[in-house]
Amino acid sequence: MRVVLNWLFDGGDRAPPARVLVRIQSQQERSEILVSVAQLLAALFFAVLYHAAPMAQGSLQDVDIIRGVDLIDGILALYATLTLIRLGLALGHLLRPWMLYASVVLDMALLMTVIWSFHLKYGQPPGFSLKAPTFAYVFIFIALRALRFEARFVLFAGAMAALGWLLLVAFAAGVTEMWGYDVGRPPGCAAHPCRTGDFVQYVRTDFILYGAEIDRLVTIAVVTLVLALAISRARRLLIRAATEQIAAHDLSRFLAPEVAERIRRSEMVIAPGEGELRDAAILTTDLRGFTRLTATMEPDAVMRLLQEYQGRVCPAILAAGGSIDKFLGDGILSSFGAARPTETYAADALRAADAVLAAVAAWDAERMAAGLPQVRVGLAIASGRVVFGAVGDGDRLEYTVIGDAVNLAAKLEKHTKDEAVPALTDVATYELALAQGYVPPAPAERRANRAVGGVAAPLDLVILAA
Repeated sequence: MRVVLNWLFDGGDRAPPARVLVRIQSQQERSEILVSVAQLLAALFFAVLYHAAPMAQGSLQDVDIIRGVDLIDGILALYATLTLIRLGLALGHLLRPWMLYASVVLDMALLMTVIWSFHLKYGQPPGFSLKAPTFAYVFIFIALRALRFEARFVLFAGAMAALGWLLLVAFAAGVTEMWGYDVGRPPGCAAHPCRTGDFVQYVRTDFILYGAEIDRLVTIAVVTLVLALAISRARRLLIRAATEQIAAHDLSRFLAPEVAERIRRSEMVIAPGEGELRDAAILTTDLRGFTRLTATMEPDAVMRLLQEYQGRVCPAILAAGGSIDKFLGDGILSSFGAARPTETYAADALRAADAVLAAVAAWDAERMAAGLPQVRVGLAIASGRVVFGAVGDGDRLEYTVIGDAVNLAAKLEKHTKDEAVPALTDVATYELALAQGYVPPAPAERRANRAVGGVAAPLDLVILAA
């Protein structure tokens, strides 16, 4: 039984994570604002509806105990006032569960009062109210509770609607002349209550047909149960969607934005072994002396140092249009023009290199001022034709770039130590960047015929910063 109730009201047999509940709660609070607005519109509609129809002459003037129009106006005014308070509480995220239940009671009380007042307005016996077309609005008030995606409020609204209608039927069946006005018994009714089993007589007179009222109650019950089941299923889907959305958001933090977008928009299942040729530039960045820096540091301090380093370097790369391919300990491999094709990939990579060097210089100045060890980076850029695609064993995939440019960038980054410079690139990449609009911050030094480890032929290099 507990499992069934949990499935019906909470949307599953396991409690969702707290952060998912927070997301759902946020959606529910916005839904309560919509409900409050709908309630205000309902009050306005009922006021217009009640006053639009002409009053039967002499129907209320002979009633000494109450003036019906004043009663309905007062009820609508009170309802509108309470609904405005409810709207304010919803906007302030101050609604509590008991307030929501009270709101359901208020809704049904308003509707049943308006329906009850029909016999007063038109000077008819109480059974006349049971034929009011306004009964259909019961289902609107029940459906409003579906906006919150909690079946319990739908069920409670249905129960209140059924109870309200039972009270109206009981009133119509039990009222007599003791109320002080002679509208308690329809013409042709010898005894009270005035009921009939003839549907034609029921339609043409103010007699009560209990079968019809049972039909209405059954309809309320069935609609309520169907809505409750639909909401319970929808809540399960909502929880699943919210969970997957949060998980996707968290997972996207492990991927480049371009890769995450590519995965989201893929029309087919992504499979390993599929790639695309791209003209791209590769930037590799390494934190110099990282092993020495962390030799005497606590693990948390090591991770904080990495976070500070990556927090300075990655935004500079992303701002220049780069895509972070992977983190290699204290190294960062990024690409330009691979995940997102561009005509200025080489120029973007060199701009990113300038930004990274400036960011690290500012970080180093802050550390020096704080009495912390100095930090340095080494970076290199290479360009050429690469393959961009997914690799893995089918169960775990990774988008990456493969090609000579990747290998050359890694070798050039190591070669920065031999050249005793923080950053360099090959002449071909530098000339391509200039052609693509790159403007160097200062004249660059060129070093011809340099032997780079792992590269067969000597390379002409460009020093990006000394």
